[in-house]
Amino acid sequence: MRSVITWRLRTRTLELGARTLVCGVVNITPDSFSDGGSFLAPEDAVAHALRLIDEGADFLDLGAESTRPGSRAGYAEALVSAEEEQARLLPVLEGVLRARPLAVISVDTYKAATARVALAAGAEIVNDVSGFTWDPALARVCAERGAGVVLAHTRGGPEEWRAQAQLAPDALLAMARDGLAASVRAAQAAGVPEDAIVIDPGYGFGKRLDENYALLRRQGELLALGRPLLVGLSRKSFLGHTLAPLFGGEAAPVAARETASLAAMTAAILNGASIVRVHQVRPAMEAARIADAILAAG
Repeated sequence: MRSVITWRLRTRTLELGARTLVCGVVNITPDSFSDGGSFLAPEDAVAHALRLIDEGADFLDLGAESTRPGSRAGYAEALVSAEEEQARLLPVLEGVLRARPLAVISVDTYKAATARVALAAGAEIVNDVSGFTWDPALARVCAERGAGVVLAHTRGGPEEWRAQAQLAPDALLAMARDGLAASVRAAQAAGVPEDAIVIDPGYGFGKRLDENYALLRRQGELLALGRPLLVGLSRKSFLGHTLAPLFGGEAAPVAARETASLAAMTAAILNGASIVRVHQVRPAMEAARIADAILAAG
């Protein structure tokens, strides 16, 4: 299962594997599936970020462009330009670091231009949902700036996700494994050190409903790639669909997915995840503590 390793970031390191790290999500967007519009104003986003830190988040992931299913993220004619993304992101990044100079901040972007300015402003990590496939220049920026990176597996673009054919579990796992391996190779070819790389199975990113459970069940096999795992399962739509019988046959609304999120997150930790990306930090920390105790029991 997971090993204890050091993750190299831009100016510091984080220890992974001794306990599960909790990454708090801050969406600075009008249209994210879970909390779009709630923290679009910079002062609201900064206040929310500081609450997550005070609740114990090990680091924050700031995102200023939604990659929800059906969005134009990753396409040449993306609805959110690099300039608009930066205009949303930078006041929040700078505001958090003014209040908490030692905070570790990741930026959720696939754009090289945005990563460059965010790293210059103090971010430590770049979290790319496309695994360096939507903007190949991003790998070089991360290498040049010494950023820690999270490389996620994505199957196609957001406009394609709802129409993709279902895959058998073996084919699904092979696709995720091979895609992540290719992303790691691209990162290293650009000069990103191996110890700066974390991988993410990409739950919900081109995986259809029950495919996510098949991947979660066999997630530990991805550790054969030699890199630690970050997982983001919080509030994902496939959890809502599973809860439908409890909600009159309709998918559970986003606000009703927290318990399911914790259950999926716990399974992910027991299957090798070193980092969990969540919207609510305190409950995740408590669940992670129990999962870590199970792992420590041998």
